[in-house]
Amino acid sequence: MSGKSILMVLTSHDKLGNTGKQTGWYLPEAAHPHEVFTKAGFNLTYASIKGGAAPLDEGSVAASKDDGTCQTFLKESLNLTEKTIPLAEAKADDYDAVFYVGGFGTMWDFPDCKESIELIKNMYEADKIVAAVCHGPVAFVNVRLSDGTPLLKGKACTGFTNGEEDAVQCRSIVPYTCEDKMGEMGGKFVDGGVFKENVQITGNLFTGQNPPSASALAEAIVKALNTV
Repeated sequence: MSGKSILMVLTSHDKLGNTGKQTGWYLPEAAHPHEVFTKAGFNLTYASIKGGAAPLDEGSVAASKDDGTCQTFLKESLNLTEKTIPLAEAKADDYDAVFYVGGFGTMWDFPDCKESIELIKNMYEADKIVAAVCHGPVAFVNVRLSDGTPLLKGKACTGFTNGEEDAVQCRSIVPYTCEDKMGEMGGKFVDGGVFKENVQITGNLFTGQNPPSASALAEAIVKALNTV
């Protein structure tokens, strides 16, 4: 057992803009990293912006019926997402990495959460891994380092692309896209292709583009932490 500790962060937002549709965190983006991290012997703590039960995107459950990893997570680990700690209670010193799980809900509560911004800044400046997948990297867009520089400035990064937003017909629903906003903050956004695996690593900033990138992102984190 490595003893490494990962903070898994979920959205607390369950409404898809003004559509009246339900959303939240996306099942494969938690389930697959969870499997990778636990197999590596890492200790996981689940947090959400507000704490308590974090809303699971019902559509992601329906889309994952044939995904064995997701089905195992639903049976054995979903309870961890139903009793999350409030992110405000998480301390940077207690974790080796933070992993922001994606899902459309993140677009409405990750970017402006002051506790999240502070946690990311503190962990990044302590040379700890800050990671996010799919819509999760929106958590980084308003983070500035102690010298005022945007965290993303000049760094290769990725997230759910404009092409992917178009593919699921949500570009007009989200407040802005990950690709546009990450670029605005100086990030060197890398588009790996619609729903293609794509992981970008710049120092201790780790990002994955979409659900198919979740396992690869987690594996890259395991590799990095096991070499520390």
